Amino acid sequence: MHKVIEPKILYFGTSVVLISTMNEDGTPNLSPMSSAWWLNQSCMLGMSRKSKTVQNLIRERECVLSLPSIDLIPAVDRLTLLTGSNPVPDSKAQRGYKYEADKFGVAGLTPLPSLLVQAPRVKECPVQLEAKLVKLHPFEEPSSLVAIEVRIEKIHIEEKLLMNGNPNYIDPAKWNPMIMNFCEYFGLSEQLSASKLAPVFGPDPVFIADHDGEGPREG
Repeated sequence: MHKVIEPKILYFGTSVVLISTMNEDGTPNLSPMSSAWWLNQSCMLGMSRKSKTVQNLIRERECVLSLPSIDLIPAVDRLTLLTGSNPVPDSKAQRGYKYEADKFGVAGLTPLPSLLVQAPRVKECPVQLEAKLVKLHPFEEPSSLVAIEVRIEKIHIEEKLLMNGNPNYIDPAKWNPMIMNFCEYFGLSEQLSASKLAPVFGPDPVFIADHDGEGPREG
């Protein structure tokens, strides 16, 4: 039996992402977020235009998306309620945010040079994605929320995650990402069955055209 409810959030399970960008003074900024989804070689990030990360991304037009595994929950927690904006915006100050210039240091994480962008990668994250800004899409106007489209330009993967005999494939059985599930951290359970929606070895992922035939959507 179903019941109509009105939850404050709709986080039905998305990957936690650590986004690194460059500040105006050439120092790195690092922020956790979880409103991200992926399609082909692109990613859409849902954030507030007021955040330091988004301001940096608009100015520099590049970033790194580092995906933490579940063992990095303590590091992500240390980044919570920190901002790179100084002074701290009133809306964040009211929620307990504090200014921090050295987020990598506070989190106990290590910056690594990237190959194509200025922002550093996070050494401890098994997945590191160098990305460049494509476009900002207004979201829920007139709020400050925006959907930020970035294209992944360079992919760094920890070797132990790679599939045996297939160096360009990640073995999903070896990758245990940190998932934000209704504002709580979760990992993944064991595989239940093979997917027919998007098989790794075979044709492209299955897509179903929308009713106007103007584009694909996952079926």
